[in-house]
Amino acid sequence: MDISLRLITRYTTVFLVFLASIGITTDAKAQDFYDLYSVKEIKIEFKQDNWAEILAKFKDQGYKQRVTATLKLDGITYDSVGVRYKGNSSYYSVKRQGQTKLPFNIKLNHKIKGQTIKGGYNRIKLSNVFRDPSFIRETLAYEVARNYTHASKCNYARLYINGEYMGLYNSVESVDKAFLEHHFGSRSGELIKCDPLDIKQSLNSSGKNSKCKAGDFASLMYQGKDSICYQNNYELKSDNTWKPLISLIDQLNNKTENIEEMLDVDECLWMLAFNNVLVNLDSYTGKLSHNYYLYQDTLDVFHPIMWDMNMAFGGFRIADSSNKQMSDEELIEMSLFTHYKNDKRPLISKLLSNDLYRKMYVAHIKTMVNEQFINGKYKTRAQQVQSSIDFYVKSDEQRLYPYEQFKMNLNETVKVGRSSIIGITELMDRRAKKLMNHPLLQKEDPSISSVTHRTASDSTIIVQARVENGERVHVFYKEHQVGRTFKVEMNDNGENGDAAANDKTYSIELDKSEISRYFIVAESDKTATTHPEKASFEMHQIR
Repeated sequence: MDISLRLITRYTTVFLVFLASIGITTDAKAQDFYDLYSVKEIKIEFKQDNWAEILAKFKDQGYKQRVTATLKLDGITYDSVGVRYKGNSSYYSVKRQGQTKLPFNIKLNHKIKGQTIKGGYNRIKLSNVFRDPSFIRETLAYEVARNYTHASKCNYARLYINGEYMGLYNSVESVDKAFLEHHFGSRSGELIKCDPLDIKQSLNSSGKNSKCKAGDFASLMYQGKDSICYQNNYELKSDNTWKPLISLIDQLNNKTENIEEMLDVDECLWMLAFNNVLVNLDSYTGKLSHNYYLYQDTLDVFHPIMWDMNMAFGGFRIADSSNKQMSDEELIEMSLFTHYKNDKRPLISKLLSNDLYRKMYVAHIKTMVNEQFINGKYKTRAQQVQSSIDFYVKSDEQRLYPYEQFKMNLNETVKVGRSSIIGITELMDRRAKKLMNHPLLQKEDPSISSVTHRTASDSTIIVQARVENGERVHVFYKEHQVGRTFKVEMNDNGENGDAAANDKTYSIELDKSEISRYFIVAESDKTATTHPEKASFEMHQIR
C-alpha cells in the first residue's frame, strides 16, 4: 500500500471523530450528495490499465467519448458509468506541467438508463482546484450565489482510481436536466453553454467570416443571422435550433426596449452584480466573456446560470481585451460599472443604460455586500470550510499547490508560477468597504413597507405598498414559475381602496389570472429598493 494511503487510513478514524464532535459528518445516508461538509469517497475501477492514456487521447482529439468503469461512492457500487476528462486550462495547463491531478466528468447513466446517485444526480464533475491554493474559492462563491440566483451546489470528494489515491477534488453540481427540473420545474427547453469551444480559434476567427460581424467570445454581440457566426462560442446542449439564441442576441443588441419579452432581466442583474462584487472575471464580465449558461424555459424566456468559479475572488486578473493584468489595488477598486459603455459587453452596456435596471443593479450590489461581506459572514464560512478539509488537503500528495499556500491564501497573496493569487480576505475586506463608500451606495434609498395583496373581484387582485422617499414604484409580476416577468407602474392616486392621493400608498389592480408572484421596486432619482430584497429570487406569493 502506498505510504499516503497508509497515512490516510491511519488518521481518518481520528479525524472523523473530530468532525462528528463539531457537527460535521461523512455519513452518506444522512446527507445530500452535495452537502458541503460531507467529504465523499469516490472509487473508480477501469478494466484498462492504460485508462489515463485512453482518456487523454479522447480529450486531446476533441472527442467527448467516455471510458466505461465501475464507480463506488461511499460504499455503494454503480456499474457501467462513463468517465472522461473535462476542462480547458484546468486540464491542459496541469497536464503540460506533468501533474496527474486532472479534472473528471462522470456520467452515471452512461450505459444504465435512469441510474442516479442520491438526490437524483446523474453526473459528477470533479475539479482539481486549478489556480486556487485556498481550495475554497469555488465552494464559497457558489454558496454566495445560491442566496440570489440559480446556482450549482458544491462540495469535496476524495478520488481513487484503480486503487490509487488521486487526491481531494472539488465536486460541482452539473447544469443539466436534473438541475433545470429542480430550479425551473421542467427538463424541457433549450440549454446553451456560453463558452468558446476553442479560445484560440475564437480569437483568430472573430469577424473574419464575410457572413459575420465581429464578436468577442460568448459576449452576446450580434454577429448576423447565420448560425455559423456563433458555433465556436456557444454550444447547444439540446442539439436543437440556433434560432432562439440568435433572436435573443438580436433583441438585446438592436431592440433592447423589448428585451423583457425574451430575457429574465433581474436574474441577469444579479449575475452581473455577483461578478462585480466578487471580482469574478473568469466570467461574462472578464476578458474571455464565458463560463455561463443560458436556459430558454418552456415559455421561451432565457435565464442566465453561472458556472466555473475556481477563479472567483480575483483569481483571474484580466477584465478586457487589453490583456492587462490588474494589480491588487485595481482588483480592490474595480469600478462598479466596468464595461458600462463597452459595446463588446451588451448584457452590461445595454441593460445598465436603462435607468431603472441600473438602479436595481446597484441595489443588488448593496444587498450582497451587506449580507455577505460587511458583516464578516463570508470570512466565517471560509474558515469553517477550510477547517473541514484541512486534513484532506494536507494528506493530498497530488495537490497542485503546497499545503502552506492552502493555509495562507485565505488571507494573503501567494505566487502560482508567474501569477499572484490574491488572498480572499485581503481582497474582500477592503473591496466591501470601498463599494459601500461609493456615492450611490451612500445615498438614502426609498423604503418599502406594508406590502399586501387582496382580491378585488372574481377576476382581479390589488397589490399595495407604502413607499417613503420614492418617486416611482413598480410591480414586477409573473403568471408562472417560469416565463416572462411583466412590469407596471403603481399609482398613488387614492384609488383601489387607498385612503387618499399622494399619501405614499401605491397600488395597482391586476388580472388575477396573470399573477402568481411579484416583487416591488421603488426608485428615487439615483437609487432603488426592492421588496423582497432578493427580488426575483424571492418573490411575494399569491398562489
